Amino acid sequence: MLQGPAKVESGPSSVIKPPKVAVLGAGHGGQAMAGHLALLGCEVRIFNRSELRLEPIRQRGGIELSGVIQGFGPIAVATTDMREAIADAELIMVVVPATGHEFMAEAMAPHLKDGQVIVLNPGRTGGALEVYNILRRRSAPAGCLVAEAQTLLYAARCINPAQVQMFGVKNSVPLAAIPGHRTVEALRIVRRVLPQFVPALNVLKTSLDNIGAIFHPAITVLNAARIESTNGNFEFYMDGITHATARVLERMDEERIAVAEALGFSATRAREWLYLAYDAAGRTLYEAIHNNVGYKGITAPTSLQTRYLWEDVPMSLVPLSSLGELLGVPTPAIDHIIDLASLMDETDYRACGRTVDRLGLRGLSVRDIQRLVQEGEAIGNVD
Repeated sequence: MLQGPAKVESGPSSVIKPPKVAVLGAGHGGQAMAGHLALLGCEVRIFNRSELRLEPIRQRGGIELSGVIQGFGPIAVATTDMREAIADAELIMVVVPATGHEFMAEAMAPHLKDGQVIVLNPGRTGGALEVYNILRRRSAPAGCLVAEAQTLLYAARCINPAQVQMFGVKNSVPLAAIPGHRTVEALRIVRRVLPQFVPALNVLKTSLDNIGAIFHPAITVLNAARIESTNGNFEFYMDGITHATARVLERMDEERIAVAEALGFSATRAREWLYLAYDAAGRTLYEAIHNNVGYKGITAPTSLQTRYLWEDVPMSLVPLSSLGELLGVPTPAIDHIIDLASLMDETDYRACGRTVDRLGLRGLSVRDIQRLVQEGEAIGNVD
């Protein structure tokens, strides 16, 4: 649930020393995270692949936040050098689209040290597994820890260079590490400064509770003509979801739930998630969505060149489909949306998406996968 306009946060509320933090990514979420953590007393270094968003932060000396969180967060270092960014950081917050997780993992691997905690904000579907698999292959230190959040903590937008409007902060965000028995270690560091993070069962739970996988791509695909003809001049959820559209979403959600059940756990249903996150109730998914005041006023993407397709299809739907194939769980509705999105974007999203091969799960049984996410293996132990 998003917190509304509330008190201004200007410093740590605990005598416990805040961790040194590296924030990887200087987009909307990355700048929100970096500015907030700095306000809370952390020494923050921010990394971005390009200089464009970093130079204004250097010139100002930090990031100005307005909205539900207000104040100036001083940034110690703004850099394109990964070694400089993560040096001595206890906590590494990765805040980029899921399509960038592979790059970040490859760039981090040579410079990681034992004891560092890496958190994907969020992991989408399979993010922690993908990063964990890359770090194993790159023989990163066994003592570093990979975790993922189920969703992004903030609703925020950059309104000017080095200025971020903070619309809301979620009350709680589930987080899990791989291996699962080390989640408490990750939370011990994260919660020193962000108590909103709470423990999740494992990274399968956080990944398969990625509700954006159900909402974003299908609504975009089913409203493609309207998006192109109006440049997105309509309300994405209120206008874009009719009874027929909602039935497609419900079928996709059923397939997601079935994949989770095949892996041995219960995923949160989309209708239940709407109630937990927004207090939005309804007898059907259609009713719950239209009863959600948090969705009112949100407009559609202005074109089909949107992360609802180029991120959510390969990084959320493809892994669901691939896991379903591995487990013998049919996912026809999800598969249709993947195929239509691929056709519309002239991109083979299955080829570039997170498959079980990319996640290091090919050939594993359900029991093997459960043991991997719960017990893991040392990152350095790779043949």
